Amino acid sequence: MKMAVLVYEYPPKIVGGLGTYAAEITRKFVLMEQDVSVFTMNDDEGSLPTRELWRGIEIHRPQHIDVSDSLPDVIAEDVRKWGRGIQMFSKVLVYNYLAASKIINELVAKEGFQYDIVIAHDWLSAIAGITVKRDLGLPLVFHVHSTEKGRTLGNGSEVVSNIEQRAAQMADMIITVSNAMKDELISLGFPKEKIQVSYNGVDPQKYDLSKVKPETIRKVRDLYGVKDDELMILFIGRLVWIKGADKLVLAMPQILKEIPNAKLVIVGLGEMREHIEKSVQSLKLHDHVKFRFEFMPEEERIAHYAACDVAVFPSLYEPFGIVALEAMAMEKPVVVGAAGISGMREIVVANGPNQCGFHINPNDPKDIAWGIINSLKDPKRRAELGKNGRKRVLEQFTWDVVAKNTLDLYQQLLDSVNREKK
Repeated sequence: MKMAVLVYEYPPKIVGGLGTYAAEITRKFVLMEQDVSVFTMNDDEGSLPTRELWRGIEIHRPQHIDVSDSLPDVIAEDVRKWGRGIQMFSKVLVYNYLAASKIINELVAKEGFQYDIVIAHDWLSAIAGITVKRDLGLPLVFHVHSTEKGRTLGNGSEVVSNIEQRAAQMADMIITVSNAMKDELISLGFPKEKIQVSYNGVDPQKYDLSKVKPETIRKVRDLYGVKDDELMILFIGRLVWIKGADKLVLAMPQILKEIPNAKLVIVGLGEMREHIEKSVQSLKLHDHVKFRFEFMPEEERIAHYAACDVAVFPSLYEPFGIVALEAMAMEKPVVVGAAGISGMREIVVANGPNQCGFHINPNDPKDIAWGIINSLKDPKRRAELGKNGRKRVLEQFTWDVVAKNTLDLYQQLLDSVNREKK
């Protein structure tokens, strides 16, 4: 299968989970003898190669053209209100048009490339996917990792939502990351008959507790002043409202009543930094809540999972939740938000012999505290939850499993298209 993959972020430009997903799954596709070309964003300076071969994948990164000064005259009112964000919208728009032009006018028309399928990830690449489908007649798969209404709890851009809707109508198949997300898409009017589910994954060879040296774990705990007789609660994620770090801080007084030797480590960047810092100050939690306000490279992230005793992700909206998988692969119990749209509710088993964590109401600090307390209070139980989590990852959430399931869906679409042609 020859596939053109359109994705906003791709190594070495990684912004969040989408970049990790794209890198891992395209690599697996190549190892499964598929032909993959990736069309992605260049960096802000335009310093990355515009065309290169990496891990058997041909990668194209068009040079950016800044059209932000002219955009306010030709775009919708709600985008004008983005302020400085209009530059980001400009970059996305230009990337889409240049990527589509590269495929249609250069690779296919001039170099004779032939593709079987075009794959677009989220609204960030949807315009290019629609354009390529229309011009070349290729079947289009639209991957939806989250929605604008979900990410912003209903307060997002109508323009972005409209792009998502147009891509959904134009796509021949829609693939999303959980059954919770499938339900959300249906509620938003996406064509039900087009929607398929394929989970994300994790590399259990990389995320392996046994490969982390004890001195590495000690170094991480020392960094935050976590002693041998103390318990480390870890949050890694963007510091935005939907990730729930603010409610996690509010849960700490209740946790400390039951487990006075607990310490919370919060790692991430985002608009809530000042709010969270003020909460810690007002609750007098300086000795029990430690921060690291930066984007953490994967190697350090793995070390932090290894160092913690429980990982907590109290998201209000989480289509999948790859961080929960990472922690589970590292044999750590996980406490996850399970209200509303929550793919983590599907990942984490919350009861029975295979339990690997706890589901909580992310809007309720007392419920968050309940999940954390129950994860930490019994060392033997804590270890059992961690072992169950890694076992679940190995059975259902490796990239090998995810890539095969996704490739099977692509093939179903191609077989259907071929039958229609006959």
